[in-house]
Amino acid sequence: MGLFDKIKNEFIDIIEWQDSTNDTIVWRFPRYQNEIKMGAKLTVRESQVAVFMNEGKIADVYQPGMHTLQTQNMPILSTLKGWKYGFNSPFKADVYFVSTKQFIDQKWGTKNPITLDDQRFGFIELRAFGSYAFRVTDAGKFIKEIAGTDGNFSTEEVAGQLRGMIVTKFTDAAAEGNIPVEKFAANLEELSTLGKDKLNNDFIEYGLSITKFLVENVSMPEELKKEIFEYSRLNKIDMQKLAQMKAAKSIEIAAENQNTMGMGMGMGMGMGMGNMMTNMMGNQLMNNQQNQQNQQVNTNMPPPIIQYFVAVNGQQTGPFDQAALANMAASGALKKESMVWKNGMAAWAQAGTVAELAALFNNTPPPIPS
Repeated sequence: MGLFDKIKNEFIDIIEWQDSTNDTIVWRFPRYQNEIKMGAKLTVRESQVAVFMNEGKIADVYQPGMHTLQTQNMPILSTLKGWKYGFNSPFKADVYFVSTKQFIDQKWGTKNPITLDDQRFGFIELRAFGSYAFRVTDAGKFIKEIAGTDGNFSTEEVAGQLRGMIVTKFTDAAAEGNIPVEKFAANLEELSTLGKDKLNNDFIEYGLSITKFLVENVSMPEELKKEIFEYSRLNKIDMQKLAQMKAAKSIEIAAENQNTMGMGMGMGMGMGMGNMMTNMMGNQLMNNQQNQQNQQVNTNMPPPIIQYFVAVNGQQTGPFDQAALANMAASGALKKESMVWKNGMAAWAQAGTVAELAALFNNTPPPIPS
């Protein structure tokens, strides 16, 4: 450096940062061995904050505007330096400019699957990715906690730390959000809001704020997808109709197998299957039937379908409508001595004694003599 340059740069009287990048968060003013002249002009542009540091300690912080550096507007630095009234000598201090603009389109994603404990499907593994935006809200705290003495700190340097924190906090938010796993893909906006709130609770400790957080996709193993689809279809099935259909099919199978396996065994198996399904429904079927009868208030509506329960081997089966009972009587599965009951009857009774059922046995041929 020539003599002229040395004299020219002996004192600094203009301090400013003209940021020409899109990713610089912290930039240290290149003071080197030069001293700052008392009365120097400090220019802090919009979306910037200037932080003065003395021997590694944060001193005064300046918001956007033009500042003339004097002891009056450098109270903390004056105290640290021990300056007295009327001090006008040059001084040394590190000046850091911190960008407070939004840094947008930052990417995040789960390198490894995150594990959640779902009440129905147990432990499941999910992957997620998206984008976020952030800004510095407390320049002094950000330098102290994140940037340190780095003279040119960019978004790339902080991205790794932020992504790690985001994945951790997103996992907590997903677990605490009470969103069913099968609805994750349909509730990305709610997941995004939960993630943003969860992140900001912790990012404030680093002088940062998440201004936008987006979950763009949540993926899961194919095996889990199949289970979720099956579970969803099962929820759409009318269990009452399913029980009646399975009971009717079991009776047909028993009738077809009576020549090979014996009527008793076939009926036992068929009725056992029907009984298993009807027992699953239990009181729900009876309550539904009662509700349906109570709703028959319109006299113009067709009469309700009469259905009977049939006792087989001491177990309740059914209910069966008139057509099913006629088939049962024709195949011998329903006899006059069979115990039956329908809603409104005080107790079980033999089928042959019930007026509505007696006609079913009039066309039934007597047993073939030996």
